[in-house]
Amino acid sequence: MVIMMRKATALGGFLIGLGCGVSLAGRMRGRGFSFSGRSVFLTGGSRGLGLVMARQLVAQGARLTIVARDPEQLRRAEEQLRGVGVEVLCLACDVSKREQVEQAVNAAVARFGGVDVLINNAGVIQVGPLEHQGIQDFEEALAIHLFGPLFTTMAVLPHLRRAGGGRIVNISSIGGKISVPHLLPYAVSKFALVGLSDGLRSELRADNIFVTTVCPGLMRTGSPRNAFFKGQHRREYAWFTISDSLPVLSISADYAARKILEACRRGSARLLLGAQTKAAVLLNELFPGATAALLAMANRWLPSADGTGSTASFAGHQSESALAPSWVTRLTERAAARNNQLG
Repeated sequence: MVIMMRKATALGGFLIGLGCGVSLAGRMRGRGFSFSGRSVFLTGGSRGLGLVMARQLVAQGARLTIVARDPEQLRRAEEQLRGVGVEVLCLACDVSKREQVEQAVNAAVARFGGVDVLINNAGVIQVGPLEHQGIQDFEEALAIHLFGPLFTTMAVLPHLRRAGGGRIVNISSIGGKISVPHLLPYAVSKFALVGLSDGLRSELRADNIFVTTVCPGLMRTGSPRNAFFKGQHRREYAWFTISDSLPVLSISADYAARKILEACRRGSARLLLGAQTKAAVLLNELFPGATAALLAMANRWLPSADGTGSTASFAGHQSESALAPSWVTRLTERAAARNNQLG
């Protein structure tokens, strides 16, 4: 028994050392990676975190393609980005539609000669108790957060392989590591994205393609205005927006974008964004029962179902109250104005 334990310990030490060596080699290799002159395909790039990353990418000389569903938001984003003097291609595309994704990727390849970096950022947020979430909410979340990245990945893979390698970044969430109350469709789909992204990482490494899974916590991107709320939707919007606005709970979008692009350059396997996110994930890994109990306690403080059973959905800007917007939510309101979340 003692001999077996020693062998197991030695094997574990060897594997840890091997893993550290592989990770270090990947980091060293990623130091030479630059976005300058690279063709970057970014989904959900017309507003919020996507637009912040787009600004930073064009500032670094990337040849950028951004796709999003709303043509008007795309037009406003294009006006901002073209002012930098770098070529930007803006395309209306619903990433949950495979045909549209393939058309958009083909257009990017025709304009820039290929795709070197794919950043899957497009997302949807549905907030409310389970009683008000319909099957269609889960289907929509999975279509955008799971099948959208799958469609884009399959479309760009031939071009990445032809180029001899590249980068893929999948923006998941703390909700992809810990399922938070009143965000169940979102969390389910983000968990699925983590599984897809981690699996792609191991399968595509042989092709010199580095896949990075990003799990941020709350970010001040202005996104609550374009999220969807159910049940007591004004109260749901209030707690969500206040949480999103508090510096102790959330991080700035500019900081998040910088860290994501750094991880992309390095070819990092995983990026947990925010000290709160890292602490929460560690707590959940070590003490899952305690984490579940804390989340159940938090759920009791959240708005209850309104008793109608309705699955009606209201956008954030349709769910305002005396609490949101207010002085408590001013950071989120400023981010919304800065990051094309209005209108």
